[in-house]
Order: sequence, then structure tokens, then C-alpha cells
Amino acid sequence: MPLTPAGLIEQATQDPVNAALLERLPALRLRQGFLTAGCLFQATWNRLSDKPPGWGVKDYDVFYFDDTDLSWDAEDAVIQRVQRAVADLGVSVEVKNQARVHLWYEQRFKSPYPQLGSARDGIDRYLIACTRVGIDLADGTLYAPDGLDDLAAGMLRMNPLLPMRELFLKKAADYQARWPWLRIVPPEGAPDDAA
Repeated sequence: MPLTPAGLIEQATQDPVNAALLERLPALRLRQGFLTAGCLFQATWNRLSDKPPGWGVKDYDVFYFDDTDLSWDAEDAVIQRVQRAVADLGVSVEVKNQARVHLWYEQRFKSPYPQLGSARDGIDRYLIACTRVGIDLADGTLYAPDGLDDLAAGMLRMNPLLPMRELFLKKAADYQARWPWLRIVPPEGAPDDAA
């Protein structure tokens, strides 16, 4: 049975932390706010592996986009608002203004990064294509530009928008170590045995 947007959201909200975040964060009215990344797609892999929905989730990612003030102080103020709203959950919630990523990305990852135009642009740039998913905090809809077939099938492909082969292979191998049934699709130029 194919994975649907409603199905992914249902799986993700079986993790009580995701459910609480999706209940609380909309009230903060973050500009273009999304709950995104591993806390969502890992719920699907966990269901397919008979593991609890939140198993293996290191942190819960929240993206927003506010280009009216690109200062660290403005982003930190949003981070602190979110932290106050979720402190009792006892988990790490990572909040990032996607309008600022280009200011620090190259120094941290040794690769240029364009100035983005939306929070969705940030989701679009994940290393692994099938992990590009986010739940819009304004209306609860799922953003999944690659669809959900590869996610449900455990097919890890390099995102052509972020062709960083070594980082892709490292991250894909990390996922495969936790969910051994995942399959790494070697990017062009990578030897087949890299998977």
C-alpha cells in the first residue's frame, strides 16, 4: 500500500513529541514554519522496522523563513521563544531561519550555499532526496517535493540540488547502519561498492 501524505503525518504523530510540537508551534506564528527532517521520515522507517515511532530521533527540526532581520540576535530570539514553548518535552529542538543559512553554511561545510527564498528551499536542499519532507505549521499539510515512494521503499538517492557525494554517502551509511534494509543508490561517479 503506497505511503500517502496523511499516512506519513499519522505515523509521525504517533511519536508524542511530534504530536506536541504540531499542537504547540502553530501558536508561535513562525513565518513559513515547518516541522521537518528526521523526526518525520524516521517514523516511517521505524514503522517498517517494527520500532517505536521516535526511535533514533536525535533532534526535532523546525525551519522558518524571515528575511526582514538576518541578525543572529533575531534568530536567537525565535529560538528562545520555541525553547520556552517546548522545554517540558525534554528533547532537542533545533530551530533555523532558512533566510540566514547562506551566512554560515560555507564556513561550516566548506561548500558554497545560495541565499534561499523560502523555508521550502531549505527542505529542498537536504542531502538525501526522499528525506525532503516537512509539515507546514500554518495549515498542517505535508511538503514532499519528491513524493513518498522512495521514502517508503527505503531508497536513498543523492539530491541533485546538493550534489555533495562524500557527505551524501556518509549520511546514507549512517541511516543504513540504523535501518539495515535501506538501500543506497550510488551517485554517478561513485563506485558501486560505496553503498
